[in-house]
Amino acid sequence: MRRLRRIKILATLGPASSDLAMIRRLFEAGADLFRINMSHTPHDKMRELVATIRNVESSYGRPIGILVDLQGPKLRLGAFAEGAVQLQNGQIFTLDSDKSPGDATRVHLPHPEILAALRPGHALLLDDGKVRLIAEETSKEHAVTRVVVGGKMSDRKGVSLPDTDLPVSAMTPKDRADLEAALVTGIDWIALSFVQRADDVIEAKKMIRGRAAVMAKIEKPQAIDRLADIIEASDALMVARGDLGVELPLERVPSLQKQMTRMARRAGKPVVIATQMLESMIQSPVPTRAEVSDVATAVYEGADAIMLSAESAAGKFPVEAVSTMNRIGEEVERDPTYRSVIMAQRPAPESTVGDAIADAARQIAETLDLPALICWTSSGSTAVRVARERPKPPIVAITPNIAAGRRLAVVWGVHCVVAEDARDQDDMVSRAGQIAFRDGFVRAGQRVIIVAGVPLGIPGTTNMVRIASVGPEGDANI
Repeated sequence: MRRLRRIKILATLGPASSDLAMIRRLFEAGADLFRINMSHTPHDKMRELVATIRNVESSYGRPIGILVDLQGPKLRLGAFAEGAVQLQNGQIFTLDSDKSPGDATRVHLPHPEILAALRPGHALLLDDGKVRLIAEETSKEHAVTRVVVGGKMSDRKGVSLPDTDLPVSAMTPKDRADLEAALVTGIDWIALSFVQRADDVIEAKKMIRGRAAVMAKIEKPQAIDRLADIIEASDALMVARGDLGVELPLERVPSLQKQMTRMARRAGKPVVIATQMLESMIQSPVPTRAEVSDVATAVYEGADAIMLSAESAAGKFPVEAVSTMNRIGEEVERDPTYRSVIMAQRPAPESTVGDAIADAARQIAETLDLPALICWTSSGSTAVRVARERPKPPIVAITPNIAAGRRLAVVWGVHCVVAEDARDQDDMVSRAGQIAFRDGFVRAGQRVIIVAGVPLGIPGTTNMVRIASVGPEGDANI
């Protein structure tokens, strides 16, 4: 199955999309990889979903990526004696370490780390930002705040702290248990929530030990100031616009989305745009015009993937949501102005052999108007570096490593094929042509460009470019 678009689609699974028939339909509609949200998924269900996805994968013969999204710390208020209170603008409201039920003047905050880190002037956002407090007096036992934006407040509502650098790990005991269960099951990507600093990513990687790739979710203002370090430590980035829009002014989110997309692309790391992309399709079979424009913007920006959350997990129209996103991607990439926009955003190649080879291969492929750019890759790094260049022809990545193939499911423009490794350079060239011919990327008589690392089978050695002609049976020769 060959996609007609370069941008990838990440679909979240849930109550509306957890059986074999539905996951198969989502894949056929355009989903390239699937997200399992551990906030709502017990281990047994996670294992069941992974097994079902692998079943679909084997029936289509195409690697499908699986991303497990860890919940991260959940900061919440305690309980109120009457279940709820009404907070008025300008009133004083105290958060404290007293475990007794709260009232209209105070409530328990069961997070001593927040009380220790809060400083006067820091904002506290309750219930997804519906209520806003400003700290006026702080100590390790309590925080006296003034209500800036009032409203109804009830038991266990969430607390966000956009101004406060919390000395807490991005991983809770639940996350550690979820992570180990996911790794044993053999998933491909881990999405790490509540990232504030590069050390959060490094901590997760020490636990993972190379068994999966790490995608850092950027949803905290504290991460914005340390973005370069976080990108360097991560394997990919997710722009989690929902939580980011709670803790930052909404008008800042679009520009941050563009900045993060370009920074990730410059670093050669995949970037996923997430949250509320087709939100109305949870209830409606068609999206709003604004949502279509939002998805299209991510495509024009050159993001690697766009994500569906509740639309595919719990909505009434999961297949329609994926199909709609697929059509938007195809239409944008057919736009005559699309290539010029992508080219204008292309970063200069890094001063490495791999980047120099990838840039040269892209230039040759476009100058000669070649129908495909083929990468032989063991770890997937060659295909990632070529995708960074956003070449005009499709990228066909051939790998003997199924794990690398699954991880490449999130990377822009990559059609991945898992095949036995090449015996030598002649075999590599010949079979590259055969695979591209079989999958409909080239016709007999056309030329292709092949990028690889020599010696073969050694990760991270991208150092060779070949141009070959495809014969009548699909085999290529120099």
